[in-house]
Amino acid sequence: MPNQTEPMEKPVPIPILVVDDNPKNLEVIDAVLNSPEYQLILVHTAQDALQALLSIEFAAVLLDVKMPVMSGYELARLIKGRKRNRYLPIIFISGHLTDASDVKVGYAAGGVDYVCKPFDPFVVRAKVEVYAGLYRQRTDLTTEANTLRVENARLQQVLTTQLRTN
Repeated sequence: MPNQTEPMEKPVPIPILVVDDNPKNLEVIDAVLNSPEYQLILVHTAQDALQALLSIEFAAVLLDVKMPVMSGYELARLIKGRKRNRYLPIIFISGHLTDASDVKVGYAAGGVDYVCKPFDPFVVRAKVEVYAGLYRQRTDLTTEANTLRVENARLQQVLTTQLRTN
């Protein structure tokens, strides 16, 4: 008998938020991370980023440091201030000369990493892959926990029914 396998379920793309006021920078990140594995949400302003965060649970945020109206550091503090986004990984991306104090400010604002432009595309992809993998693992565990809760409730129902009939 031929080996029959179940069709592979296509994984849901992992949402990644990219925030940069410069459209060319967004194009570069889009080209670097372009993959069916990711759903890239590219926004130009802090306001657009906050709006996106209201409706989507992201695996990570790539955040420009220098933006008009609100800096990346200020936006990161707002993001981290929301209970829902407390553990959301933020990778700062800066096109300006940085020193150790800039990096420290980024970490203090809630960043988990700091990348300087021009960056190596391999390095950015590798960093995003780590957080995407953790996101996928967390969502898989949540799904499994929900499945186990449903099965536990079903078994409790069966047990209760059997005890009543005995």
